[in-house]
Amino acid sequence: MAKKKTQIYLSIVVPVYNEEESIIPFYERTIKVIKKLKKTYEIIFINDGSTDSTYNVLNKLHKKDRNVKLLDFSRNFGKEIALTAGLDAASGSGVVPIDVDLQDPPELIHEMIKKWKSGYDVVYATRTSRRGESLLKKVTAFIFYKVIRVFTKFNIPANTGDFRLMDEKVVRALGELREHHRFMKGLFSWVGYKQTCVEYQRDPRFVGTTKWKYGKLINFAIEGITSFSYIPLRFSTYLGFTISIFSFLYAAFLITKKLIYGVSVAGYPSMMVAILFLGGIQLLSIGVIGEYVGRIYNETKNRKLYFIRETKGIKNTNDVKKV
Repeated sequence: MAKKKTQIYLSIVVPVYNEEESIIPFYERTIKVIKKLKKTYEIIFINDGSTDSTYNVLNKLHKKDRNVKLLDFSRNFGKEIALTAGLDAASGSGVVPIDVDLQDPPELIHEMIKKWKSGYDVVYATRTSRRGESLLKKVTAFIFYKVIRVFTKFNIPANTGDFRLMDEKVVRALGELREHHRFMKGLFSWVGYKQTCVEYQRDPRFVGTTKWKYGKLINFAIEGITSFSYIPLRFSTYLGFTISIFSFLYAAFLITKKLIYGVSVAGYPSMMVAILFLGGIQLLSIGVIGEYVGRIYNETKNRKLYFIRETKGIKNTNDVKKV
């Protein structure tokens, strides 16, 4: 999905969903950072089917500053798809995805640009601390990154979100990846190129509450693992094989015990434990298989990733709609 060369230096990509209170504080803080660069820029907001006044706030902001651009989705497609649409629409030589909640400091963009100019294609931001988050969330995040690094054959940096600066050639490469089950952190790493990091302390949300509840985070973790690894399927195979061997050995032991010593075979309680245990393992394995089959089913339908109800300030709308 080739894009025309433009004079825009930096594109800021911001997915939003019901963030009416966060938009203006984010814009005011970010614009101070960008104007210091004395370069051309655009800030692309993707309204992911918000039900509050997010669209109205963005519309007014666009009228005030024509460098603010808007993609308004036909419905809620989810953050990963919204981020994809923003990258599709971005025209900058460098592209920075960032959340609107100000947990990721826009001031870090200057340091990212320095490393970008030194020859790196991707400069990602790694959190050294996660202020404002519960102990449970920190522990589960730690476990998630440990697990996914074991399950994948390429490096997905720990404690690293979507906040990063990418060269336009990396964005073009990402535009070639059109799977529906999108784990963007994995895709950012999968495309490769020369990458480095900058470290920062993550702040609490400036206003409002997070949209990422624990149920969503669990689904997100499953999405990440199944999108880039078939190890869960192989694990199910190994587990079934191991249980089968132990079951065979235990059955042989009971039969031998009966024939030699005349001791009766264990009765109802042990039989029920074995049945329930094996039944649980079977259901777990079927569930893992179902996750992969469901993804195959969704991909074979070959539906478009998103539909846009309205755009404001986006010149390359043809590129955006070819999804």
